[in-house]
Order: sequence, then C-alpha cells, then structure tokens
Amino acid sequence: MIPRTHVSSWMNDDLQMFRKSVHEFIQKEFTPHQIRWREQHRPDDEAWKAAGAAGLLLADVPEEYGGGGGSFVHEAVVVEELAQAGVQFGSFIHDIVAHYMLANGTQEQKRNWLPRMARGELVGAIAITEPAAGSDMQGIKTTARRDGDHYVINGSKTFVTNGWHASVICMAVKTDPKAASFKGISLLIIEPKDLPGYRVGAPLDKVGMHGQDTCELFLDDVRVPVSSLLGSTEGKGLGQLMEQLSRERLCVAVCAVATAEQAVSITTKYVKDRMAFGKSLFEFQNTRFKLAECKTEAKIGRVFLDHCIERFIAGELDAETAAMAKYWVTDCECRIVDECVQLHGGYGYMTEYPITRMWADSRVHRIYSGTNEIMKEVIGSTL
Repeated sequence: MIPRTHVSSWMNDDLQMFRKSVHEFIQKEFTPHQIRWREQHRPDDEAWKAAGAAGLLLADVPEEYGGGGGSFVHEAVVVEELAQAGVQFGSFIHDIVAHYMLANGTQEQKRNWLPRMARGELVGAIAITEPAAGSDMQGIKTTARRDGDHYVINGSKTFVTNGWHASVICMAVKTDPKAASFKGISLLIIEPKDLPGYRVGAPLDKVGMHGQDTCELFLDDVRVPVSSLLGSTEGKGLGQLMEQLSRERLCVAVCAVATAEQAVSITTKYVKDRMAFGKSLFEFQNTRFKLAECKTEAKIGRVFLDHCIERFIAGELDAETAAMAKYWVTDCECRIVDECVQLHGGYGYMTEYPITRMWADSRVHRIYSGTNEIMKEVIGSTL
C-alpha cells in the first residue's frame, strides 16, 4: 500500500474504513495467488464468491438489489486497491454489467441477476467487440433473430474480459440486421451455462494482464428467452451502452492513476537501494529529476481524477470530460511506468519485478473502453 500524502476531497472516515478492509482482503486472499493466476490465465473460481462475501462486488449498487449501498467512490476504492496490488481481477467490468441492468432492466431482471452478482455467484462480462468490430460498433455482425418466445443468436465475440468465468453476459447483437447504422443494436443479458451452441475459447495469450481471463465466445444457434432483452424495447442498445461509458472510462482512469502512483513509489524505493559507482542511483541528479517529473504528472492526474469523480457523483460529468480523463491519464500512466522501467535498468525487464508487470499490464489502458484516438474524436467533436 503506497504512502498517501494526498487525500482526495471525496474521501471520508467511512471510506477509509472500507479501503482498509478491501486492502486487507486483497493482501490475504488475492496477492498470494498471483503467480498461479498468471500461469493459468485466470483467477481461481472461488475468488469471485470470496470477493462477494467481503463486499468488493457491486459496492455501489443499492442494498435492495443485494449491493453494498454505496456510490461510485466505493467502486473507485476497490479499483485503486486492486491496481496498487498489481492484481488483475475484472470486478469493475462485473460492476459495469450491473449498472447496465440497474439503469435499463425491468424489476424482474434486476431482482433476478443483481443479488447473485453481488454474492459472486454470477460473474459478469461485456461482449461487444468482434473480430471485425472494435470501437466501430456499426461493424457488429452477431445477430439475434426473434423466433417465437426466443432469440436465436449467431456470431462471435472477442476480447471478452471475465470470459472464462462469465455466467451472466451483457451482449450487443443485431436484432434488426436491416436497420441503418446503430438502430438495430440491442443488448441481451444471457446466462450461458448449459446453453447448446455456446462455446468459450481458450484464454487469449496477451502481452500483459496474464492473471485475468480474456476469451473469445462463439454462438451457433444459441436460443435464449425473449426476457433476456435488456429493458423492454429492441434497438435501444447503443443508447444503453453510451449511458455507462463515462463510468467505464472513469474506472480505467482510476486504475491508471493508482498504477502511476504505485510505479513512482516502488521505483523511488528501488533507486535508493540500488548502488552504482559507489553511491545509490537516487544520488544521481538525473534519477531525482526523472522521478520528480513522474511524481508531478501523477499528481496532476490525481487532482484531475478527483475533479472528475466529484462531478460524476454529482451527476455532472459530461462525456467529453470523461474522454479527456481516460485519454490523458492513461497516456500519462504509460509514460510514467516506462520511465520507471528505465530507472530499474535490466531488472526492469524481468517479469519477477512488479514494475515490469505494470509496464505490460498498463499498455492496454490506452486501447480498451474506446481507444485514445476515439477519445480525441469525442473531444474534438465539441470544438
């Protein structure tokens, strides 16, 4: 846990107690198993129920649906603590699925899925990206054809976080292939267990985030009940996705700032201990100047992030500012972590060192939840 010289304006005594409990749980239940998780390319099955019992899942969902009854700041604490521990666990994706349901689902849907998700009995995943459709959702080819009281789904999805464990999936499909542009996209919530025609590919071999399962999904004439449609009207999928993008991008920014701060902290310790030419690396002016630059950028990112979180919990964070946070903070994170790798020298290239794993893990932050180039398009459209 990094020394905290900056106290966010949204932090209070209750959140500090929550942070302490989250930190202790991660250190006891997750951190000791990271080597095995990375080797098997996924968390242990029981990790989800353990996280649910400890209150890490759906901390910002109302208690009436089994959640923790908190706000986004509780989810931010969970994301920060996981990032600082270097634990790749897709709980914020799980949480985003819950908020799709919370914002758009019927009462029956919310009461069916959310309590089980809060307990970790169901693991949430988002299936939007396809082999030929990433940030451009107009390219989605997966279809869901209405057949009586069922939809028949055909297609495939890729880069699905939590894909191996996924037991409740928010999936973007074309319910009207003839509709122009985005108008035919709908969201289905499916429970894939024992569904004929549903298949999960092996965990993808990624550059980083080896401890988190990311898979391809294949669907061949998969039949799900019409009650799987999120909400009650087809063709609303794009709007439902857009409603949660600011939350998702803010979560990525939280992870990025926490990672950058941790990189500066562990590198400062390393250079004070590492000797070269009869003195510590920290005694060289270049080392101190580089770390001063990194610390300054991390602090700027933290202050901007705090501003964004305040606006978000007040219901005032616009899509443009959320895009700014996701783009700038993740770019900043990668600059900082790369500089810290350089200060570690050859050891910065050894995977046994946390800074090396940070370097590999953080690179995807500039890609997922909308590439940073898309973020610039969002910002540019407001000029």
